[in-house]
Amino acid sequence: MPEHLDEFLAEQEAVSQLRSARRRIDEQLSKVIIGQADVVEQLLISLFAGGHCLITGAPGLAKTLLVRSIAQVFHLKFQRIQFTPDLMPADITGTEILDQSSDGHRRMEFVKGPIFGNVILADEINRTPPKTQAALLEAMQEHQVTVAGTRYVLEEPFFVLATQNPIEMEGTYPLPEAQLDRFMFNVLIDYLPEDDEVTVVQRTTSTRPEPIEPLFTGDDVRRFHNVVQRVPIAEDVVRYAVRLAAASRPGQSKSPQFINDWVSWGAGTRAAQYVVLGAKARALLDGRNHATDEDIRALLAPVLRHRILIGYRAEAEGISVDHVIKRLLETVERPAK
Repeated sequence: MPEHLDEFLAEQEAVSQLRSARRRIDEQLSKVIIGQADVVEQLLISLFAGGHCLITGAPGLAKTLLVRSIAQVFHLKFQRIQFTPDLMPADITGTEILDQSSDGHRRMEFVKGPIFGNVILADEINRTPPKTQAALLEAMQEHQVTVAGTRYVLEEPFFVLATQNPIEMEGTYPLPEAQLDRFMFNVLIDYLPEDDEVTVVQRTTSTRPEPIEPLFTGDDVRRFHNVVQRVPIAEDVVRYAVRLAAASRPGQSKSPQFINDWVSWGAGTRAAQYVVLGAKARALLDGRNHATDEDIRALLAPVLRHRILIGYRAEAEGISVDHVIKRLLETVERPAK
């Protein structure tokens, strides 16, 4: 139990908020977002768990609208950065300018960049050079930026969603595996079913969308982070997550043969950490008191999708990363009930 009664009561209140939140959040998002239930769930889980997301999807699938709408629901400051080949690190973090005061004195003044927000949409992150990518990724890891030797702490909560366009890869700068590992999830956004797409077209061409009502605050989100970490999870479920991550690594004593054949590089320990943390957040969103192996299985694909590097043989056979993950779920033994 927490040391202070006030802290304990605040956590209990946050638990109650989270359990009643899912329906209210879905009601608000449904004003502008049709379908994409799995995508919405994964973004909410990463927000509650304090992780960052990589979003992969073709243009025109409402990625920006979805992220902005989530920011509005939680009353968070939204910033969108369009990544281009000529974008410089200072365009993200901010820069110092020479300012002259009314008394004639000159001094350097720091002008904050768009990184100073709560929800940052890094649009097409793979279209900017590595130096600029590194400026964003450093902020993601440290929750601060350094300009001219001075550190500036970013406002919490701090949540980055970086998009990649999977269609046009010429002239892009793919993120290295070590930088990809900083993202909790790789969320895939696909085309809508026909009925949902008809609804989108009808709604967007006939009426203005209803405004989204803020349901929470940044302080609520910070409390949710603490509550998620305290959700109970059995040791055998944690061990299951660890074994799934370990089984993705080729050349190990317990690696399945298909992993040795198809995979060049597997997931590290951070994958198991993120899938367990995500499982806890998913349990709370579903109104449950503890995480289970079903939560682990539901989130394994977005956690491992950008952490497994398939080899030439898999590519030649038409084997995708998602197919490898599906085989892992079929191969690794689940905890006993």
